Amino acid sequence: MSLRALRDQPFELLRELERRSLAALAEGAGAAAGEEWIGIAVRLGPDRFVVPRAQVREVLPVPTALTRVPGARSWLRGIANLRGQLLALTDLKALFGAGTASKERQARVLVVNHREVPAGLIVDEVIGFRRFPISGYQPAAPATLLRAEQYLDGAYRDGGDTWPVFDLYALVEHERFQQAAE
Repeated sequence: MSLRALRDQPFELLRELERRSLAALAEGAGAAAGEEWIGIAVRLGPDRFVVPRAQVREVLPVPTALTRVPGARSWLRGIANLRGQLLALTDLKALFGAGTASKERQARVLVVNHREVPAGLIVDEVIGFRRFPISGYQPAAPATLLRAEQYLDGAYRDGGDTWPVFDLYALVEHERFQQAAE
């Protein structure tokens, strides 16, 4: 039915517009889900990674009020109270022995969306969402200066750039991460 034909019937016109919008949205979502992968691009020192969008609950500024945990390894920066929830904050660069996370204002906390391991991971910068065609996936991840290879799950190519996929679940479930006491 033509929208012009509904010009004098405002309710029917709105109903038809809604129907078309929902159909277009459903069609676009199906195509996007099958053709692209979406991740969150982050920077740790000189290395850039993408993390699966589903593994990040939220991105926050680094809290100024942290409570240091006595007897904890230096990479466990402390505990923060985020909206009434206590969250352990880990400095990823320190965990990998590459110094400490940037104190600049672009440093962020990735709150891991893990059912059993509540964790906040401090990164130097969150660059933003990155979309990659599924066909750009490579199962072999490139070497990184940060030496995080055991937590990498392949990579995506975008033009001349290669983006290693950092698996946050593999990190927080690893024994080394869970043994934060000295």
